[in-house]
Amino acid sequence: MYNNWEELEEACKNCKKCKLCSNRTNVVIGTGNKNAKLMFIGEGPGADEDREGIPFVGKAGKLMNMAFQGIGINREEVYIANIVKCRPPANRNPEKDEADACLDYLRSQVMLVQPKIIVLLGSVALKNILGEEYGITASRGKWIEKKQIKYMPTWHPAALLRDENKKMDFWKDLKEVKKYMDSLM
Repeated sequence: MYNNWEELEEACKNCKKCKLCSNRTNVVIGTGNKNAKLMFIGEGPGADEDREGIPFVGKAGKLMNMAFQGIGINREEVYIANIVKCRPPANRNPEKDEADACLDYLRSQVMLVQPKIIVLLGSVALKNILGEEYGITASRGKWIEKKQIKYMPTWHPAALLRDENKKMDFWKDLKEVKKYMDSLM
């Protein structure tokens, strides 16, 4: 585990723990408020994220930003990260060994940020954080509490681009997150 952001970022930038390092342009560590009460975790960087070094800047990120605006979540006040820090080829899901190689980085991010709420964006994030026994269809929209953190699994924004019917669920889930956030204030 890493005790500060400088050590963590340096380790990520020099990481060669899995094959994803061989094709990366940038390591995509995370972005946002490093003291956020609310954290979002996706699966891995896409082409736009790899190019810019920032998570959720492509089409899915733009859709997420629109939802944030509509609900009143300020992107600068949340922290956003991914299961893996390097782009999987052709935007495929990270393989188990790739996700396992990055999990200590993500655990360190969670320990450093100390969020009260973590939104798990999609099945890959859900299964890697809470366990293989969880499925996104059955779990989305339901609070799960572990180690004093409340988790809200929901659809990954990229899934909304493929299936418009999931947008209402995503919207409802984010509204529930916002409501809980407001109750913490």
